[in-house]
Amino acid sequence: MFKIAEVFLIALVLLQAVLAPTASAYALQATPPVDEYRIGPNDLLVITVFEQPELGQTVRVSEDGSVALSLLGKVAVAGLTTFELEKKLKALLEEKWLKVAHVSVFIREHQKVAVLGAVARPGMYEMTGQTTLLQLISLAGGLTPDALKELFIYRVDESGKNKKKITVNVQDLIQEGNQNLDIVLQAKDEVVVPIDQIITVYVYGEVKIPGALQVKMSKKITLLQAIAQAGGTTEWASKTGLTINRRDVKTGRETKMRVNLKDIIGGKSPDIALQEGDVVIVP
Repeated sequence: MFKIAEVFLIALVLLQAVLAPTASAYALQATPPVDEYRIGPNDLLVITVFEQPELGQTVRVSEDGSVALSLLGKVAVAGLTTFELEKKLKALLEEKWLKVAHVSVFIREHQKVAVLGAVARPGMYEMTGQTTLLQLISLAGGLTPDALKELFIYRVDESGKNKKKITVNVQDLIQEGNQNLDIVLQAKDEVVVPIDQIITVYVYGEVKIPGALQVKMSKKITLLQAIAQAGGTTEWASKTGLTINRRDVKTGRETKMRVNLKDIIGGKSPDIALQEGDVVIVP
């Protein structure tokens, strides 16, 4: 048989075990994470008031950064962490309606940013905390081999009507590790990684390997390079009567340019950059 003192001691220990998790939970709320996510437009919030469950709501943040709540009306929430919003709602409820209020805020849906182009998994991604450009690229599976050397961030300005373009050099960001280019993203940012497209040019006539040549657009290809890739000219080639047939993309009209290859080789004339679909004919 337990003595009365022993029973009381056991009951006290059990009571502390039950209350300890609750006390710990409130203690943890006292210090929010340094880089905790800040609420913004279009976030979906789940708000719970433990003393009055009927006051709980699931609300989406409007474009002006506010939510409409029972009893409290319109409340500005944009720019706050969940911890800060819990404190704000607690103070408002205790000021007007409740003696003691314990409020919980959970973000069910976060603001999103888009990444498009030469990444493994293009699409929309939720910002579940402070998100940088490199973190977003990593979430999207990294850059693909056909990514260009520059990417662009399109960001809505303060008016909400216009977009500004931020240019980032991919090599400086990733290979050189320039942290100044690892930009902290904002809601509604669009990250576009242009795809380095393949262009095709054709070399026919008195060259050793006539046919189609393919090259990345960023690399570009000149007349001399195209002839070199075609194996060079034959001994019967005329170096003064080359033509480049070029079709205008907009009008579809074809033009012919006569070229003196000797002058280009001798440095008297500049080499010519070829474009998609150009046809070089060496007579």
